[in-house]
Amino acid sequence: MQTDNDVFRLQRKVAVVTGAASGIGLATAERLAEFGVHIMLLDINETLGEKAAANIEAAGGKARFYRCNVSSQSDCERVVAQIAETFGRIDILFNNAGVIRRQTVVELEEQDWDLVMDVSLKGAYLLSKYVIPVMARGGGGSIINTGSGWGLKGGDKAAAYCAAKAGVVNLTRAMAIDHGKENIRVNCVSPGDTDTPLLRDEARQLQQEESSFLRASAAGRPLERLGSPRDIANAVLFLASDLSAWVTGSVLVVDGGGLA
Repeated sequence: MQTDNDVFRLQRKVAVVTGAASGIGLATAERLAEFGVHIMLLDINETLGEKAAANIEAAGGKARFYRCNVSSQSDCERVVAQIAETFGRIDILFNNAGVIRRQTVVELEEQDWDLVMDVSLKGAYLLSKYVIPVMARGGGGSIINTGSGWGLKGGDKAAAYCAAKAGVVNLTRAMAIDHGKENIRVNCVSPGDTDTPLLRDEARQLQQEESSFLRASAAGRPLERLGSPRDIANAVLFLASDLSAWVTGSVLVVDGGGLA
Protein backbone atom coordinates (compact mmCIF):
# COMPACT_ATOMS: atom_id res chain seq x y z
CA MET A 1 0.00 0.00 0.00
CA GLN A 2 1.28 3.43 -0.92
CA THR A 3 1.78 5.92 1.91
CA ASP A 4 1.34 9.68 1.77
CA ASN A 5 5.10 10.09 1.74
CA ASP A 6 5.30 7.84 -1.35
CA VAL A 7 2.76 10.04 -3.12
CA PHE A 8 4.58 13.28 -2.36
CA ARG A 9 8.05 11.79 -2.97
CA LEU A 10 9.82 14.42 -0.91
CA GLN A 11 12.05 12.30 1.32
CA ARG A 12 15.58 13.73 1.61
CA LYS A 13 14.98 16.49 -0.93
CA VAL A 14 16.61 19.83 -0.15
CA ALA A 15 14.42 22.94 0.10
CA VAL A 16 15.39 26.59 0.43
CA VAL A 17 12.70 28.68 2.14
CA THR A 18 13.00 32.47 2.41
CA GLY A 19 11.24 34.55 5.02
CA ALA A 20 11.39 31.35 7.03
CA ALA A 21 11.61 32.71 10.56
CA SER A 22 7.88 33.38 10.93
CA GLY A 23 4.47 33.30 9.28
CA ILE A 24 3.95 31.45 6.01
CA GLY A 25 7.65 30.71 5.57
CA LEU A 26 7.95 29.06 8.96
CA ALA A 27 4.74 27.06 8.55
CA THR A 28 5.92 25.82 5.15
CA ALA A 29 9.34 24.87 6.46
CA GLU A 30 7.69 22.86 9.22
CA ARG A 31 5.21 21.24 6.85
CA LEU A 32 7.85 20.18 4.31
CA ALA A 33 10.02 18.83 7.12
CA GLU A 34 7.15 16.54 8.15
CA PHE A 35 7.55 14.83 4.77
CA GLY A 36 11.28 14.29 5.09
CA VAL A 37 12.54 17.39 3.29
CA HIS A 38 15.85 18.86 4.49
CA ILE A 39 15.02 22.51 5.15
CA MET A 40 17.36 25.46 4.58
CA LEU A 41 15.76 28.42 6.38
CA LEU A 42 16.74 31.88 5.11
CA ASP A 43 15.88 35.10 6.94
CA ILE A 44 17.43 38.28 8.31
CA ASN A 45 16.12 37.55 11.82
CA GLU A 46 18.85 35.35 13.27
CA THR A 47 17.20 34.80 16.65
CA LEU A 48 13.89 33.55 15.24
CA GLY A 49 15.59 31.72 12.38
CA GLU A 50 17.92 29.73 14.64
CA LYS A 51 14.99 28.95 16.94
CA ALA A 52 12.89 27.72 14.01
CA ALA A 53 15.67 25.42 12.79
CA ALA A 54 16.20 24.05 16.31
CA ASN A 55 12.47 23.36 16.71
CA ILE A 56 12.33 21.46 13.42
CA GLU A 57 15.33 19.37 14.47
CA ALA A 58 13.75 18.72 17.88
CA ALA A 59 10.63 17.43 16.13
CA GLY A 60 12.71 14.92 14.17
CA GLY A 61 13.28 16.95 11.02
CA LYS A 62 16.43 18.21 9.32
CA ALA A 63 17.01 21.96 9.18
CA ARG A 64 19.71 24.62 9.00
CA PHE A 65 19.44 28.38 9.28
CA TYR A 66 21.33 30.84 7.07
CA ARG A 67 21.19 34.58 7.58
CA CYS A 68 20.38 36.07 4.18
CA ASN A 69 19.15 39.43 2.99
CA VAL A 70 17.35 38.35 -0.18
CA SER A 71 17.78 41.82 -1.72
CA SER A 72 21.58 41.44 -1.53
CA GLN A 73 23.19 39.74 -4.52
CA SER A 74 26.29 38.83 -2.52
CA ASP A 75 24.20 37.28 0.28
CA CYS A 76 22.15 35.19 -2.15
CA GLU A 77 25.19 34.01 -4.09
CA ARG A 78 27.07 33.14 -0.90
CA VAL A 79 24.25 31.22 0.77
CA VAL A 80 23.33 29.22 -2.33
CA ALA A 81 26.99 28.30 -2.84
CA GLN A 82 27.22 27.12 0.79
CA ILE A 83 24.10 24.99 0.47
CA ALA A 84 25.22 23.51 -2.84
CA GLU A 85 28.65 22.67 -1.45
CA THR A 86 27.19 21.01 1.66
CA PHE A 87 24.28 19.11 0.11
CA GLY A 88 25.18 18.91 -3.57
CA ARG A 89 21.66 19.77 -4.69
CA ILE A 90 18.64 22.04 -4.27
CA ASP A 91 15.30 20.52 -5.22
CA ILE A 92 12.79 23.10 -3.97
CA LEU A 93 12.94 26.88 -3.72
CA PHE A 94 10.18 28.79 -1.94
CA ASN A 95 10.62 32.50 -2.65
CA ASN A 96 8.44 33.76 0.16
CA ALA A 97 10.15 36.75 1.79
CA GLY A 98 8.13 39.95 1.53
CA VAL A 99 7.22 43.23 3.19
CA ILE A 100 4.29 45.60 2.82
CA ARG A 101 3.82 49.35 3.18
CA ARG A 102 0.19 50.45 3.35
CA GLN A 103 0.46 53.74 1.47
CA THR A 104 -0.59 55.34 -1.81
CA VAL A 105 1.99 56.44 -4.36
CA VAL A 106 1.64 60.00 -3.06
CA GLU A 107 2.30 58.95 0.52
CA LEU A 108 5.14 56.51 -0.22
CA GLU A 109 8.72 57.56 0.29
CA GLU A 110 11.14 56.32 -2.34
CA GLN A 111 13.02 54.14 0.14
CA ASP A 112 9.81 52.34 1.10
CA TRP A 113 8.95 51.69 -2.56
CA ASP A 114 12.47 50.32 -3.04
CA LEU A 115 12.24 48.15 0.08
CA VAL A 116 9.00 46.47 -1.01
CA MET A 117 10.30 45.90 -4.53
CA ASP A 118 13.70 44.68 -3.38
CA VAL A 119 12.43 42.11 -0.88
CA SER A 120 9.35 40.81 -2.69
CA LEU A 121 10.43 40.96 -6.35
CA LYS A 122 14.18 41.41 -6.57
CA GLY A 123 14.65 38.77 -3.88
CA ALA A 124 12.77 36.18 -5.94
CA TYR A 125 14.93 37.05 -8.96
CA LEU A 126 18.22 36.84 -7.06
CA LEU A 127 17.59 33.53 -5.30
CA SER A 128 16.29 32.01 -8.52
CA LYS A 129 19.36 33.30 -10.42
CA TYR A 130 21.69 31.29 -8.21
CA VAL A 131 19.46 28.31 -7.39
CA ILE A 132 18.38 27.45 -10.94
CA PRO A 133 21.85 26.29 -12.16
CA VAL A 134 22.19 24.07 -9.06
CA MET A 135 18.68 22.72 -9.54
CA ALA A 136 19.30 22.05 -13.23
CA ARG A 137 22.49 20.10 -12.50
CA GLY A 138 20.46 17.91 -10.16
CA GLY A 139 17.92 17.06 -12.85
CA GLY A 140 15.28 19.68 -12.12
CA GLY A 141 13.04 20.80 -9.31
CA SER A 142 10.22 23.04 -8.20
CA ILE A 143 10.22 26.79 -7.55
CA ILE A 144 7.27 28.35 -5.77
CA ASN A 145 6.92 32.13 -5.52
CA THR A 146 4.63 33.85 -3.05
CA GLY A 147 2.30 36.22 -4.84
CA SER A 148 -0.90 37.68 -3.45
CA GLY A 149 -4.52 38.22 -4.34
CA TRP A 150 -3.39 41.83 -4.75
CA GLY A 151 -1.02 40.67 -7.45
CA LEU A 152 -4.12 39.76 -9.49
CA LYS A 153 -6.37 42.69 -8.54
CA GLY A 154 -5.82 46.09 -7.00
CA GLY A 155 -6.03 47.00 -3.34
CA ASP A 156 -6.27 50.23 -1.39
CA LYS A 157 -3.25 52.00 0.11
CA ALA A 158 -0.80 49.31 -0.98
CA ALA A 159 0.58 50.58 -4.27
CA ALA A 160 4.11 49.21 -3.97
CA TYR A 161 2.93 45.84 -2.67
CA CYS A 162 0.36 45.45 -5.47
CA ALA A 163 2.99 46.32 -8.06
CA ALA A 164 5.60 43.97 -6.58
CA LYS A 165 3.22 41.03 -6.31
CA ALA A 166 1.91 41.55 -9.85
CA GLY A 167 5.54 41.40 -10.91
CA VAL A 168 6.00 38.13 -9.01
CA VAL A 169 3.00 36.63 -10.82
CA ASN A 170 4.35 37.39 -14.28
CA LEU A 171 7.95 36.60 -13.30
CA THR A 172 6.62 33.15 -12.41
CA ARG A 173 5.18 32.67 -15.90
CA ALA A 174 8.36 33.90 -17.59
CA MET A 175 10.57 31.59 -15.51
CA ALA A 176 8.29 28.63 -16.22
CA ILE A 177 8.71 29.23 -19.95
CA ASP A 178 12.47 29.71 -19.75
CA HIS A 179 13.33 26.76 -17.53
CA GLY A 180 10.84 24.03 -18.37
CA LYS A 181 13.44 22.46 -20.66
CA GLU A 182 15.61 21.97 -17.56
CA ASN A 183 12.76 20.10 -15.85
CA ILE A 184 12.23 23.03 -13.48
CA ARG A 185 8.62 23.84 -12.66
CA VAL A 186 7.81 27.38 -11.51
CA ASN A 187 4.50 28.24 -9.90
CA CYS A 188 3.00 30.96 -7.74
CA VAL A 189 0.87 30.61 -4.62
CA SER A 190 -1.26 33.72 -4.05
CA PRO A 191 -2.62 33.94 -0.52
CA GLY A 192 -5.46 36.09 0.65
CA ASP A 193 -5.36 37.69 4.10
CA THR A 194 -3.53 35.22 6.34
CA ASP A 195 -3.05 35.53 10.09
CA THR A 196 0.66 36.33 10.16
CA PRO A 197 2.87 38.99 11.77
CA LEU A 198 2.81 40.76 8.38
CA LEU A 199 -0.99 41.11 8.45
CA ARG A 200 -0.98 42.32 12.05
CA ASP A 201 1.67 44.88 11.12
CA GLU A 202 -0.73 46.23 8.49
CA ALA A 203 -3.19 47.08 11.27
CA ARG A 204 -0.50 49.13 12.99
CA GLN A 205 0.46 50.88 9.77
CA LEU A 206 -3.17 51.82 9.14
CA GLN A 207 -3.60 52.81 12.80
CA GLN A 208 -6.48 50.39 13.26
CA GLU A 209 -7.34 48.25 16.27
CA GLU A 210 -5.88 44.81 15.55
CA SER A 211 -8.83 42.53 16.33
CA SER A 212 -11.24 44.75 14.37
CA PHE A 213 -8.83 44.83 11.44
CA LEU A 214 -8.54 41.03 11.43
CA ARG A 215 -12.32 40.63 11.54
CA ALA A 216 -12.72 43.03 8.64
CA SER A 217 -10.06 41.15 6.67
CA ALA A 218 -12.07 37.93 7.01
CA ALA A 219 -15.42 39.53 6.20
CA GLY A 220 -17.05 38.75 2.87
CA ARG A 221 -15.07 35.62 2.11
CA PRO A 222 -17.22 32.57 1.32
CA LEU A 223 -15.33 30.53 3.94
CA GLU A 224 -15.77 33.37 6.46
CA ARG A 225 -12.32 33.26 8.07
CA LEU A 226 -8.75 34.37 7.66
CA GLY A 227 -6.25 31.95 6.24
CA SER A 228 -3.77 30.25 8.54
CA PRO A 229 -0.10 29.92 7.61
CA ARG A 230 -0.64 26.15 7.41
CA ASP A 231 -3.36 26.67 4.77
CA ILE A 232 -0.75 28.26 2.54
CA ALA A 233 1.90 25.71 3.52
CA ASN A 234 -0.35 22.90 2.29
CA ALA A 235 -0.65 24.57 -1.11
CA VAL A 236 3.14 24.91 -1.30
CA LEU A 237 3.48 21.26 -0.31
CA PHE A 238 1.36 20.30 -3.32
CA LEU A 239 3.34 22.51 -5.72
CA ALA A 240 6.66 21.21 -4.37
CA SER A 241 5.68 17.57 -4.70
CA ASP A 242 5.29 15.10 -7.54
CA LEU A 243 1.50 15.46 -7.22
CA SER A 244 1.93 18.63 -9.31
CA ALA A 245 4.36 17.10 -11.80
CA TRP A 246 2.58 18.60 -14.82
CA VAL A 247 1.83 21.98 -13.24
CA THR A 248 4.00 24.94 -14.18
CA GLY A 249 3.41 28.61 -14.88
CA SER A 250 0.29 28.49 -12.73
CA VAL A 251 -1.08 30.84 -10.08
CA LEU A 252 -2.81 29.01 -7.24
CA VAL A 253 -5.08 31.38 -5.31
CA VAL A 254 -5.54 30.34 -1.67
CA ASP A 255 -7.85 32.94 -0.16
CA GLY A 256 -11.05 31.38 1.17
CA GLY A 257 -12.87 32.46 -1.97
CA GLY A 258 -12.11 36.16 -1.60
CA LEU A 259 -11.34 36.79 -5.27
CA ALA A 260 -14.39 34.81 -6.30
